[in-house]
Amino acid sequence: MKLLFDLFPVVLFFIAYKMYDIYTATAVIIVASIAQVLYFYMKHKRVEKMHVITLALILVLGGLTLVLQDENFIKWKPTIVNWGFALAFFGSHYIGQKPIIQRMMDQAISLPEAIWTRLSVMWIAFFILSGIVNLYVAFNYDTDTWVNFKLFGLMGMTLVFIIIQGIYISRYIEESDSEEAALLDGQAPDTEKELTSSHSSKEANSDDKTDANRDESAVPLNDSKKF
Repeated sequence: MKLLFDLFPVVLFFIAYKMYDIYTATAVIIVASIAQVLYFYMKHKRVEKMHVITLALILVLGGLTLVLQDENFIKWKPTIVNWGFALAFFGSHYIGQKPIIQRMMDQAISLPEAIWTRLSVMWIAFFILSGIVNLYVAFNYDTDTWVNFKLFGLMGMTLVFIIIQGIYISRYIEESDSEEAALLDGQAPDTEKELTSSHSSKEANSDDKTDANRDESAVPLNDSKKF
């Protein structure tokens, strides 16, 4: 549901463009982005940084597109957003104790520090690549192709990348589960040995007590014969 909520302005932009033109679509995405932030705030009593940053960029680039009647400004928006995320992910390696991706996901899964670093680098590379591909499509193809790419292309790239990362992460989760299972299996025989040893010890003590009781009962009988 969150993904659909985040894509809400983009979907309206796509519909408005198909029905009217790029400038009407730009006005629609500005209004939709404002409504998105306000709705989220009224429901959760807070705002997400990503929504605020995206809104600020849409207001600036969308405003320039409408005022100057130049669609090139709005075409830069996906690239600036992606490169901004890449910069933030890169900076988190030097500012703070954990990379952003680890802060977002470490409560759900446990991974070695080296793996978190690799995942962060992969996201940085993906954001940079997405920004480059957006510019290539925006300035080498017509606006209609770019609008289609903005919704389906970028979203498709993101979904494929998330699936690839999920497969990559699952390898290390399975390894961790295997190690835990092996550890438990290694402890089981020791526990059995301890139980067996304890049982044998109890039996030995019981036998000793039985022999001692027999000896004690035999003493009076021997003494009675003397008399």
